[in-house]
Amino acid sequence: MKHSAKEDDDPVNTPTETPSFDELGLRAELLDTLSALGYEEPTPIQVEAIPPLHEGRDLLGQAATGTGKTAAFALPVLQRFSTGERGSGPAALVLVPTRELAMQVSQAFHRYGRDLGVRVLPIYGGQPIVRQLQSLSRGVDVVVATPGRAIDHLNRGTLRLDEARTVVLDEADEMLDMGFAEDIEEILEQTPADRQTVLFSATMPARVERIARSHLRDPVRIEMGHKAPAGETPRVRQSAYVVARAHKPTVLGRILDVEAPSAAIVFCRTREEVDQLTESLNGRGYRAEAIHGGMSQEQRDRVMGRLRSASADLLVATDVAARGLDIEQLTHVVNYNVPSAPEAYVHRIGRVGRAGRAGVAITLAEPREHRMLKAIERVTKQRFSMEKVPTVADLHARRLELTRASLEDVLQTSEDLDRFRVVLETLTDEFDVMDVALAAVKLAHETGGNVVDEEDIPQVAEPARGKRPDRHSGQRGGDRQEGKRGRGPAGPTTRVFFGIGRQSGVRPQDLVGAIAGESRLSGREIGAIEIADRFSLVEVPEAAADDVIKALRQSTIKGKKATVRRERYEGRR
Repeated sequence: MKHSAKEDDDPVNTPTETPSFDELGLRAELLDTLSALGYEEPTPIQVEAIPPLHEGRDLLGQAATGTGKTAAFALPVLQRFSTGERGSGPAALVLVPTRELAMQVSQAFHRYGRDLGVRVLPIYGGQPIVRQLQSLSRGVDVVVATPGRAIDHLNRGTLRLDEARTVVLDEADEMLDMGFAEDIEEILEQTPADRQTVLFSATMPARVERIARSHLRDPVRIEMGHKAPAGETPRVRQSAYVVARAHKPTVLGRILDVEAPSAAIVFCRTREEVDQLTESLNGRGYRAEAIHGGMSQEQRDRVMGRLRSASADLLVATDVAARGLDIEQLTHVVNYNVPSAPEAYVHRIGRVGRAGRAGVAITLAEPREHRMLKAIERVTKQRFSMEKVPTVADLHARRLELTRASLEDVLQTSEDLDRFRVVLETLTDEFDVMDVALAAVKLAHETGGNVVDEEDIPQVAEPARGKRPDRHSGQRGGDRQEGKRGRGPAGPTTRVFFGIGRQSGVRPQDLVGAIAGESRLSGREIGAIEIADRFSLVEVPEAAADDVIKALRQSTIKGKKATVRRERYEGRR
């Protein structure tokens, strides 16, 4: 059985007359390692990317999941590696959005470069920095880093990039979505002007194109993805539901009850949202599994094993954690939140409707996200079917239909019904045969594991188009900067203290982006913001304060870790 050098072991379609790794000019040590790993021929993206990277060209690549892009940039870096005298700083820097991806890419470099003695170091938040400092002081050849931790080491002077010959920006769109744009710019400024720059992105929005124009010199452009065979176009039914945030878990459960997917991915924004929604769906009777950047590779492998063995039917995931996963016979993709960019939406729904099969894409939109749906329609040139939330009556009808289908299946396939005849004959001596049948149906229906859901969920009308909500605006006053909004928290509020302020370049939009990105709050639920030289105060709903503090303690703002707690009033005015 043949394998390709890609992040997973799923086969990909390769063109006829695919060149071998030997024909791509790889050095003997790499060829021996690839052969030992079972990789016999390169994937299309490796065929397209490796030769120009060998020549030292910059490269801009749009790559879908499972295309083998890690090897596409790792092998050329290793090809130029010298086993002789080594520099004091890394010869290559790879920037990635999450610690999970940092570990995966680092492991790939270790596998491919094991016969070259390459020193590879992943640096990311959440691991002891002392270990990173020790490795950096001894010297490394390749650094795989998240932007925030790379900035931390640059500021400490423990990471030097003046000898970096190659810089790779992997999953560039995701890094920009997470607010790392300024960090990336700062990191690139500290690398040599004549470096080789490689940028890979699953989508190619305008902000990625801007970075490419600013930092890539006459790049080779390649585009790889899953394409339907000639004459077969994806058939994806795209629908959307306008739902108030408080009702989203219940609404999703109802939609899944009605749709009854064979296999589905539900995309969420944050790890916490993934965990909470997975628990909610399991409580509703689904076999749901979570996957996000906070899980080890061993945990991810166990989850994928359960999906492939059909012992689970729902995967709840963040975007980055789901990249590289290819679930066979996927029928539904659910956007629990509207994606932040239309391109991300297109990338997600590309997982269903392959090879001419029908697929379903479902999006839950809060009323304020209606404008984002319109943006997606413009890009996809296809309108959403705006659906009404299933009612309690709809659920009852659907569950009765499932009970009927189950009984029909038993009648058509079971060959041992005769052993229950004595029960029927005994009961029909006393009761009408129709009443006995109805009682049996009732018993089958009520023991089917269905969740009782009688909650009345109001239908939310599509909002009329009007003025866009006000953004945070920063105004200096004395030694503080205040951001005010036209809207803010409804009900009791509290203020959250952030141990980072104007001296670190923090602006109101940085705080809003961090809170909205890491917690369940939306930007419109955040109230007044005060930014002083060394700290900031943000008004949030009292009920959400603890969740915000917990989420932000695990994150960074402007690439820096900050103390996050409730405001202390002692000693204040």
